[in-house]
Order: sequence, then C-alpha cells, then structure tokens
Amino acid sequence: MKGQIIKISSNNHIVFSNNKTYTCVPRGKFRKDKLIPKVGDYVIFDPDKLVIDEILERKNNFDRPMVSNIDQAFIVTSLLNPNFSLNLLDRLLILMELHKVKSIICITKKDLTSFDYYEKIKLVLAYYNKIGYNIVTNQDLEKIKILIKDQTNVFVGQSGAGKSTLLNKLNPNWNLKTGEISLALGRGKHTTRNVELYNFLDGKVLDTPGFSALNFNNYTKEDIKKSFREFSNYSCPFKDCSHTKEKECAIKKAVSSGEILKTRYDNYLKFYEEAK
Repeated sequence: MKGQIIKISSNNHIVFSNNKTYTCVPRGKFRKDKLIPKVGDYVIFDPDKLVIDEILERKNNFDRPMVSNIDQAFIVTSLLNPNFSLNLLDRLLILMELHKVKSIICITKKDLTSFDYYEKIKLVLAYYNKIGYNIVTNQDLEKIKILIKDQTNVFVGQSGAGKSTLLNKLNPNWNLKTGEISLALGRGKHTTRNVELYNFLDGKVLDTPGFSALNFNNYTKEDIKKSFREFSNYSCPFKDCSHTKEKECAIKKAVSSGEILKTRYDNYLKFYEEAK
C-alpha cells in the first residue's frame, strides 16, 4: 500500500494512507543501504505487518531538517525583532531554488515599523516581486490559504519571525507553541522541535524546527550562478562568465545601472565564494 510519512518519533514512522494513520518501522535493509526515511517521503508499506518496504523517488530532499517532497516555501521574514535581513532572505530563496521549491516571501511585524522605514522596505520588496517572487504579509490570511491549496508547503525563516503564530492564525486547532523574543540575542527561542506534516485546505503544511544548513559549500559555483533567477535575463560575452571580476560582465553592468539590486549581487558574491 502507498502512503506518506507525516511524522517520525524515534523508530516509529507515522504513515498516512486512505485517511488513516499507521505506525510503522522501516525494513532493516534501509540502514544497510544508508537510506534514511524522512517526513514527506512517499512509501510502499505493509498495513498488516506495519513495515515500510520501499521509499519512492523524491522530488527533493533536505538533511536539516530531514524532510522531502516540498512544493512551496513561505519565507517568513520579520521587519523588526528580529530585524529584516536581506542576507538571510537571499540564503533561503537560493536554498529553495537549488531544491526546485517555489518560494513566497511572507512579511511579518509590519505594524511595528515606522512609515518611512516600511517605504524603504517596499522598494526592496518591489525588486523581488519584479523577478518573480510572490509577496504577502501575515495579514493576508485568505490569500495564503489559497496559495497553500494543493501544495506541500513549508514555513521557514528566523526564529521569532512569527512562523508558528502565523500557522496558528491559519488554523487555531494546531495550537503550535510560540516563543517570546529574546531581547539579548535579538532572535526568538526555538519552539518547534519535531517535524510534522499536516493536512490543510486540500494541501499540506510542514512544521519544522527550521533549516539549519544554510551555507553552500556542498554546491558548485555553477549551481549558485544558476539559482539567481534574474541573471538569466542577461547575456555576457563569455559563456563561462562568473559575474565576479570580468570587465565586460553584463550582470555587473546591470548592478551599476540599478537594474539588479546591489545587495542581491553582494549576496551572490558571498554565496559564490562559499561554494566549491
């Protein structure tokens, strides 16, 4: 029988199939083959013996947290407490691009900002919207519900940015724990410990403790270059242009003219150096 792993606790793998849950264990061969089941995995299992026999091909998979088959990520981004970070925003966007996950930028704590500050942020967000990223706020609940439908979604971002609070607003029955902001650290306390997949609005939502593997040393420089989606709109004289030191680079010219956001390009240079 086919099902999907929705939660893992110790060696108990909760598999959802035909509106029922089954507590299963994976076959011993998985350990021998160094294959680790993950939340989100589609599997073939025996409903009588309660054993997972096979893990089906994954659309994508992550190691920290250990999840798979994500369609869409809401990048939950706080404007204050914790402060708005373009470096973190770009890291998460590029991480999702590398895994072929659609990203939506979700702004929180707009009510804490001044008018002038938010006007500056809007200019930056307009750039991300121009290059194809959908942008919502945590007040756009009906819009978010529509976006969730028919997708397997994950909510990611800084601790304290308001992920669990937003999920509770979308569905109060979840009653997920939320944490106060640590003023000394400028970030929230970790409140989500286990990974769990919820059915919601004909879609699915993954609640995770966050994506902790945010460096790019396991990716190639070419991977990073291809993940900055706006770069494909420009043609450099050399096909192998790294967009870093070349004099005739079309990307560098676009940055100088203001067509490409300079902070975005600066982050590209940092990520490019991290890659192997």
